Amino acid sequence: MPKHEPLLPHIQSPRDLKGLDNAALSRLAGEIREAIVATVSRNGGHLASNLGVVELTIALHLVFNSPDDKIVWDVGHQCYAHKLLTGRYGSFPALRTSGGIAGFPKTAESPHDSFNTGHASTSISAALGILAAEKRLGTANRAAAVIGDGALTGGLAYEALSHAGQLELPLVVILNDNNMSIGPNVGALSKYLSGLSMKANYQTFRRAVDTVVKKTPGIGEVLFKIMLRLKRAVKAVFYTDNFFVDLGFEYVGPIEGHNIPLLVRVIRDAKQLSKPVVIHVTTQKGKGFRLAEDDPGSYHGVSAFSPAEGTGARTFTHVFAETILEAARHDERVVAITAAMEDGTGLSPFRKAFPERFFDVGIAEEHAVTFAAGLAVRGLRPVVAVYSTFIQRAADQIIHDVCLQNLPVIFALDRGGLVSCDGETHQGIFDISLFRPAPNLTILAPAGEEEFALMFQWAIAQPSAVMIRYPKASCPTVPAFSLPVEKGKGVWLKKPPETAGGKNVCVAFTGSLYPQVLAAAAILERGGITAALYNLRFLKPVDEDFLADIMNRYDLVVFAEEGRKSGGFGEYACELALRRNCSCKVLVLGIGETFDALGQREELLARTGLDGEGIAAAVAVAAGV
Repeated sequence: MPKHEPLLPHIQSPRDLKGLDNAALSRLAGEIREAIVATVSRNGGHLASNLGVVELTIALHLVFNSPDDKIVWDVGHQCYAHKLLTGRYGSFPALRTSGGIAGFPKTAESPHDSFNTGHASTSISAALGILAAEKRLGTANRAAAVIGDGALTGGLAYEALSHAGQLELPLVVILNDNNMSIGPNVGALSKYLSGLSMKANYQTFRRAVDTVVKKTPGIGEVLFKIMLRLKRAVKAVFYTDNFFVDLGFEYVGPIEGHNIPLLVRVIRDAKQLSKPVVIHVTTQKGKGFRLAEDDPGSYHGVSAFSPAEGTGARTFTHVFAETILEAARHDERVVAITAAMEDGTGLSPFRKAFPERFFDVGIAEEHAVTFAAGLAVRGLRPVVAVYSTFIQRAADQIIHDVCLQNLPVIFALDRGGLVSCDGETHQGIFDISLFRPAPNLTILAPAGEEEFALMFQWAIAQPSAVMIRYPKASCPTVPAFSLPVEKGKGVWLKKPPETAGGKNVCVAFTGSLYPQVLAAAAILERGGITAALYNLRFLKPVDEDFLADIMNRYDLVVFAEEGRKSGGFGEYACELALRRNCSCKVLVLGIGETFDALGQREELLARTGLDGEGIAAAVAVAAGV
């Protein structure tokens, strides 16, 4: 192949890497980075994390024989190089688009994707289970888990490490240490890993000595075994604080994560061991793209941008950031908690203004909730800011530690509803169904900026828990929704007079669907149907007398919610209508039991019938027009 000809288009499987020399592999790494930057700048996606693991990905595929050997990527937001090396170069330009390939590992997409991931701290558990199954099946296949230092702050990772040490299976755990998760890593683990990094000289010296000793003529192997026993004795004296060794792992590292020959040598040695091993690799997040190197936090997950200029609508997240900051200025009880999502949840301004009232607990949503409960017990007003999809991990803590004790914790659920491009694992569509049954919990759904501020102020004054869910979307200004919050009741956007003998229709909606419902009303108006529009505000509790009265005054009441139909608000409303013998026909529009979730939010809404056209069409059919 001519030197000037690109290498990447010819890599159709990891086998194609085997014949490349170090110079070619280095060149290939550069081409992979160029492909990632070009695609992410056009489609959006996870940039800094993917740029940081290019050499590591190449080394893993040089040593492990995928798909027979299984590589499990924790979270999965660093799998782009893996996809490019496993036959998806041609489809990579359609990354994260409707009909294209996913931004996370997906078993249905390729046999090289051994496990679906999207949430943190799962890789070690999954890889260990796969390896135990391979042993049971009698194969010689191996398994590796690639986990970042941020994901290692999650409790599930420790449970898996403990079990792996107990089983003593030859699991290879790659600890990708880039000193940063989505937000800067915090806590004792980060300091511990930094301490291990200080021992890099020991590891370099060890490998050099091993090489020299093994090559000693005649006595090399015998001398190496003596040296090995001596090194173990030295480590027992001087390095007794290695957490991984204490759990039963062999520990190697830290090693430089952008040196392909070194990575290959170390990973190959680790693969030969008959016990679990942790390989501690240090990498630079955003490597090869200056803007991402300088600001990896901002370039973790990005929308489309200009590679030359970087990333450049006022969203619900912006409104939350301003609202909590204003509340904290007037109420010293307000404290903020996040789970390694300071930037994503909009809490960076809060941290800068009130550092002593800000807590980043790492990727540990369960701890975040119970920690907040402890703060609330002592009279503070903790605000837990988490993505809806991640709060699923803390369902038990919300029910057991907050709701059953009736504590005033505020949950700010960002990304409530459908989320663009990140696929099934990042959709915020279960929170209504999960938490409506919880006692002592109020669930609110703001439709715009004025309403968000009102709801937040109301929540702070409540003696029990309040959950405010809002979408990853622009936040409209809706003066009509600036009326004071009245518990259990919503507000009317449009309330036409009921007409005798006409098609009286009311569309009641969760706040995030305000633009779509407004568009639907305009379409219906052109078709001769004038629909009343009612913003629910409260998804729990509900003034049942008020809602039942609405359902008795209209021929058709439509409940449109950006969440699962099963267990959602609409199902509750149907039950209420039956219980109160309401005279109306009820139509529930929501998200069915599917995981079709790749594409822009607008596309996802359209596919689920929750865009303006879909809502209008469903209403027209139900109204008999």
